[in-house]
Amino acid sequence: MAGGGFTDDGNLKRAHLYEYNITSYFIFACLVAAMGGSLFGYDLGVSGGVTSMDDFLKEFFPKIYRRKQESLTETDYCKYDNQLLTLFTSSLYFAGLISTFGASYVTRIYGRKGSILVGGISFFFGGVINAAAVNILMLIIGRILLGAGIGFGNQ
Repeated sequence: MAGGGFTDDGNLKRAHLYEYNITSYFIFACLVAAMGGSLFGYDLGVSGGVTSMDDFLKEFFPKIYRRKQESLTETDYCKYDNQLLTLFTSSLYFAGLISTFGASYVTRIYGRKGSILVGGISFFFGGVINAAAVNILMLIIGRILLGAGIGFGNQ
């Protein structure tokens, strides 16, 4: 065992309880973690699909819509090259990363119930703001709240 010469056997009194056992709880925890990761991929696919829809671009990114219609011969990268569109897409992931640090503090102080509650509230308000969005600022704020919900949910 690597580093085993530096440990005290008194600390390993319960270690034999956890050796080589793959329990149903362990498998369930792995499945939940995998589904959490797949939700990130699902959101990436959905937001990528939405940002290429003409109705969405007309409403929130008219410059990109005009560029998409005018230059049919250039690559998609050039058509969708916009900092606000990038901010819209990445705000959820960045907020998820940052909120994970705050979520660990909330979990330590208030427990899992408090962390789940904050994540659920954040998800709720993020969904409401995104559903009612009339401008890009509302979309970004909603995505940030959804990202915070993801960060707390992953915690």
